[in-house]
Amino acid sequence: MFLKIYFDKKPLFLCDAIEPVIEPYLHHDDAVFIDELDSHTVKSMIHEMQLEKVHAGVFLHPDLEELKKAFFKKFTIIQAGGGLVQNEKGENLLIHRRGKWDLPKGKLDNGETLEECAVREVKEETGLSNIVLEELLLVTFHTYHEGTHFILKESYWYMMRCSGPQHLKPQTEEDINEVRWVKDEDLPSYFDQSFPSVVDVLKTRASK
Repeated sequence: MFLKIYFDKKPLFLCDAIEPVIEPYLHHDDAVFIDELDSHTVKSMIHEMQLEKVHAGVFLHPDLEELKKAFFKKFTIIQAGGGLVQNEKGENLLIHRRGKWDLPKGKLDNGETLEECAVREVKEETGLSNIVLEELLLVTFHTYHEGTHFILKESYWYMMRCSGPQHLKPQTEEDINEVRWVKDEDLPSYFDQSFPSVVDVLKTRASK
């Protein structure tokens, strides 16, 4: 098994075995490989992943939970919920925010479940109503800096459906300037203008 954590567009794989999806990265000169777990190696991997010359990382340890715990201790963890919504035509809802095509999501509020958070954020950011929550599609991880804090965001993505007439309204106070329905066959044309974690969600849905 493995977890994939994005540092900007760079993937870091925390894994307990080298699976086929990971194996090609081991042959790249711009990838970092570590297979010893201690506080020094965790700090070293985080440092390496922020270097311009490094484009991927693989951290191998037989106990994935132990590796995850050691790695996550170095970050402030923020959980978020979001959704991939399809309408009755099978079209997918994308939002445009700060120059990127994205999926609606937001931070978990106190006392809220991840499912409640996901539905609330979708409604707030898109103006949708009549949303039916379905299965969990994927959990993605990405890092960023917030002042002096190094954040790791753990985002839970759910499949959702909506029906009936919908009045789309982008949440401009969250810098969303467009909400758009996109056909399955047109989604790949948006990948280059999307975050890699969002592309992973779209590809996961397409593979089901």
